[in-house]
Amino acid sequence: MIEEGKPLFVQIAEQVEDSIVDGSLAEEAQAPSTNELAAFHRINPATAAKGVNMLVDKGVLYKRRGIGMFVAAGARDMLLTERRREFALRYVQPLLVEARRIGLGPDDVADLIRAGAEPATP
Repeated sequence: MIEEGKPLFVQIAEQVEDSIVDGSLAEEAQAPSTNELAAFHRINPATAAKGVNMLVDKGVLYKRRGIGMFVAAGARDMLLTERRREFALRYVQPLLVEARRIGLGPDDVADLIRAGAEPATP
């Protein structure tokens, strides 16, 4: 889980986000506590808290006083929208730039994607 070169608190936040996006952590469900995250990853609780607070600031988690952190309503949709936007910027835009360079149009790219998504035949 731990990646070199990426701050631990960011990795903690991304792990919680992944759980929300894949549905294993539902909206209005209680999120893992800072101490649980710290113990699981064997990191300082302050580092885990920084990741959790990042998600609170982003509106993904909210605190119920005396109970813990919970996933906000609409968090999954917000994260999916954000990730789709990042996907387009990181992967689709560079793909289209290169496609134009080599003379491929949108339909050509779509055909290549469809062909790559089909299972290989023996």
